[in-house]
Amino acid sequence: MSNLAGSQTLVRTRSTLQSYYQLTKPKVVALMLLTAVVGMCLAMPGALPLQQSLLGLLGIGLMAGSAAAFNHLIDQRIDAIMARTYKRPLPSGDLSSAKVFLFATSIGVVGFAVLIAWVNTLTAVLTFASLLGYAVIYTMYLKRATPQNIVIAGIAGAMPPLLGWVAVTGELHANAWLLVMIIFIWTPPHFWALAIHRKDDYAKADIPMLPVTHGVEYTKTSILLYTILLALVCAMPVLVGMSGQIYLASSTILSAGFIYHAWKLKYKADSKQAMETFKFSIYHLMLLFVALLVDHYL
Repeated sequence: MSNLAGSQTLVRTRSTLQSYYQLTKPKVVALMLLTAVVGMCLAMPGALPLQQSLLGLLGIGLMAGSAAAFNHLIDQRIDAIMARTYKRPLPSGDLSSAKVFLFATSIGVVGFAVLIAWVNTLTAVLTFASLLGYAVIYTMYLKRATPQNIVIAGIAGAMPPLLGWVAVTGELHANAWLLVMIIFIWTPPHFWALAIHRKDDYAKADIPMLPVTHGVEYTKTSILLYTILLALVCAMPVLVGMSGQIYLASSTILSAGFIYHAWKLKYKADSKQAMETFKFSIYHLMLLFVALLVDHYL
């Protein structure tokens, strides 16, 4: 009996830890940290400073996870309505609101303390501003107030490469802001593709996403136009001498792929195309920043 009780306790513990892990949106945070690493590497002509790099990523990652957990907490009513999110830890009852608040606050405070104590104040302040932008301004207000919510609030999610840059240099730089601009322009077509696929969910939850307020066709046109604009912005690192031919070739191929998916979504769509476009957008950003990294070192 004692072995059975021990096994059940272990299973419950693992389930609880998995729920806390899920709160941090680990896949999203991993992509953010990749862009932060690229920001760090592009900022330094030589070897990265070990302390600022590792502890910078730790602090940024903890505060990004904190913002994600606060998003779960604030959106739990909406999450319970939507098919994509009703199994999340709060609406499913796996965790209580009090526990999520304590968890989100704790890892946020630890992340901020790490950045203040061992990286630099500017990185800590900018990361905290990003947390507030996502968890408070976007989640509590913009998401429910305007169909342009993801456009306006996209700056918060676009900050990691700048945060990485500042972590190792202690200063802002125009090239870092260019990396931010790439993610800022990438965010609307990425998210709107998902919003088309989940239009009925957003309508049921009374969230004014663009497909709900302006229709699917209008949203498809917006996605296509944004992918064209994104292609131009993605070429700018080459124009300013930040990157070379490897990145140019990679960027051109990836941009063409994103435009093709957006064109197909607009003119040749089937029931799966919105999600196909959404999935491609994730690979687009990931591979784009990997190309920046490869080009930098080769």
